[in-house]
Amino acid sequence: MSKKVTDASSATKPKKKDISNSIIDFLTENNDKQFNYRQIAAALNVRGEEGRRVLVKVLDKLRDEDMLLETSRGRYRINNRGLMLDGRFERRSNGKNFFVPDDDANIIYIPERNSKHAMNGDRVRVQLLAKRKRAESEGAVVEILEHTQSRFVGVLDVQKHFAFLVMDSKYLSNDIFIPNDDLNGAKNGDKVVVEIVEWPEKANNPVGKVIDILGKPGQNDTEMHAILAQYDLPYKYPVAVEKYAEKISEIIDKKEIAKREDFRDVFTMTIDPKDAKDFDDALSLRQISANQWEVGVHIADVTHYVRPGDPVDREAETRATSVYLVDRTIPMLPERLSNGLCSLRPQEEKLCFSVIFHLNEKAEIRKSRIVRTVIKSDSRLAYEDAQTVIETGKGDFATEILQLNDFAKQLREKRFSNGAINFERYEVKFNLDEKGKPLGVYFKESKEANHLIEEFMLLANKAVAEAVGRVDKGKKAKTFVYRIHDVPDPEKLDTLNTFILRFGHKIKTDGSKVEVAKSINALLDKVQGRPEENLVETISIRTMSKAVYSTKNVGHYGLAFDYYTHFTSPIRRYPDMLVHRLLESYLEGGKSVDQGSLEEECKHCSQMEQVASNAERDSIKYKQVEFMSDKIGKVYDGVISGVTEWGIYVEINENKCEGMIPIREMDDDFYELDEKNFRLVGRRTKREYRLGQPVSIQVARANLDRKQLDFTFA
Repeated sequence: MSKKVTDASSATKPKKKDISNSIIDFLTENNDKQFNYRQIAAALNVRGEEGRRVLVKVLDKLRDEDMLLETSRGRYRINNRGLMLDGRFERRSNGKNFFVPDDDANIIYIPERNSKHAMNGDRVRVQLLAKRKRAESEGAVVEILEHTQSRFVGVLDVQKHFAFLVMDSKYLSNDIFIPNDDLNGAKNGDKVVVEIVEWPEKANNPVGKVIDILGKPGQNDTEMHAILAQYDLPYKYPVAVEKYAEKISEIIDKKEIAKREDFRDVFTMTIDPKDAKDFDDALSLRQISANQWEVGVHIADVTHYVRPGDPVDREAETRATSVYLVDRTIPMLPERLSNGLCSLRPQEEKLCFSVIFHLNEKAEIRKSRIVRTVIKSDSRLAYEDAQTVIETGKGDFATEILQLNDFAKQLREKRFSNGAINFERYEVKFNLDEKGKPLGVYFKESKEANHLIEEFMLLANKAVAEAVGRVDKGKKAKTFVYRIHDVPDPEKLDTLNTFILRFGHKIKTDGSKVEVAKSINALLDKVQGRPEENLVETISIRTMSKAVYSTKNVGHYGLAFDYYTHFTSPIRRYPDMLVHRLLESYLEGGKSVDQGSLEEECKHCSQMEQVASNAERDSIKYKQVEFMSDKIGKVYDGVISGVTEWGIYVEINENKCEGMIPIREMDDDFYELDEKNFRLVGRRTKREYRLGQPVSIQVARANLDRKQLDFTFA
């Protein structure tokens, strides 16, 4: 058993050596676990301010000596690594390359000379090198296990006998050499996609060939396609897959209808954005007794048309999600399916997978069932139309819309009282001309009509996950796809709490999940309209874990659901198609599927969701820079939205465009990053710039190639 070290306020100062030995003993005994310093202090019975201060110093020393691994900020475990590790290579254009091991412990610096020309994201095997005193851990790539990125976007610089691809990529510092024979018709100044074909061991530059010409820099289509290509996302649909989709019959067989519940005579409607074409969900409503209603959540039956392993399915699986850029949608499915066969258009018979709920007037679920159906939507409403009906009480189908909205409000209220967290965020949207040039910026906020649809989609997703995942005690649930959102890291909650104390706020950092969530909601309500609102919301969101897909259910913390999945958007998300297929199989008594292969599918879908989100963010950033490019010299009020060692980011209040004040421009002092308190502090003047602080800025530069706005203080 590990030795206990005590420090009462009157006791002698604890010895570092004793604490050091106790830490190593304790973590060795628990070598498969990780602990933060508070947990270690409790385990070793280290008490008092002085004892804890010494403990932190010893932990840092043991980490620097590689006795411990800091698996994430402030969390430690014993270092039981070997000399060879597998993991992910992270390349940076400044030559600072890193290796992120699979065990999620300390990252390892890889000098360029030891990189074996690995690309960003490659899976590699690394040998740890002998550590020099006071230097960071170093390694050398000994084998590239799996290549990920080999395509790059840039502008061609064509010389007499060869060309180079000049990139803005943050992942490659070396321009790509292209022989003239591999230009494939591209001209000097074209923006192109180049694939690396080799990187000779002793050469400074990789060798590539042009595989696609995107167009001239600055043109809208060129730049949007460049963003997609940069993330290795498709910007056109394969002709062969579209041809296959065209052959899928639109005739609904009478035998198929006979197998389904018929909702064609029940009032049904869709509510979507006004520019939407892929309607993948509809709601039906009918009163079945004096105080009981039947609400149907009807979802496009995509998997009736797309069979496992067919060309459309394989393409959808690779894409995993539709991608939404500022001015276009890159669909997961061919238009024939997404906007035609599967879209729940009004006055057309459509096949659906549905969850049917019986609700009383208090929005309590009396019973529910999951069934295949056929529907015929009576009306297609935009959110704005439904919102007008909700606000005025008048309009087509007002009775049905108001009843559904009443249910949705009650469901929403219950969800928050159960501990769901209320992060209401606006979306930045642009008014574009016919050439894609941004003429103005506006903000889209969720209103009651949005909440109406959202609550019933959440209810259906939850019901489907419970139908498979909730089983009697002693029984094992069948393998399924869950949408999980883990509880926040206790260390991050502590950091948030410490930070908000300066504004007079406080949250619970321990207790039940519901208690902690309710205290975060109370905080978000309290800061509404106050100067620190933006700051507190930003840091609260950063405190949260990331939602992902997994076969290992841990519940959804943000929604306060023990079981949750994605069932309601199979036109635009591949996980929903997986869920539909599993559900069909299990409802018919099928055996549980292999967990390992399904978990790999979940990881792929989670990764592609993140990639699509990054591309969407880049397209917004590009349009923001384009919108601001004729406003050089103008002065705006804003708030500091990010603090880094290379400068501060500022978001303009008026249009939410974000730019950076580089630290080189802040020449009145030497500024150092105080990461824990989200601020830069002047060494001499002690002047500070902190997250959420109001500032006035002047627009200095707008670099479209780098999607970057530079500001100076006004």
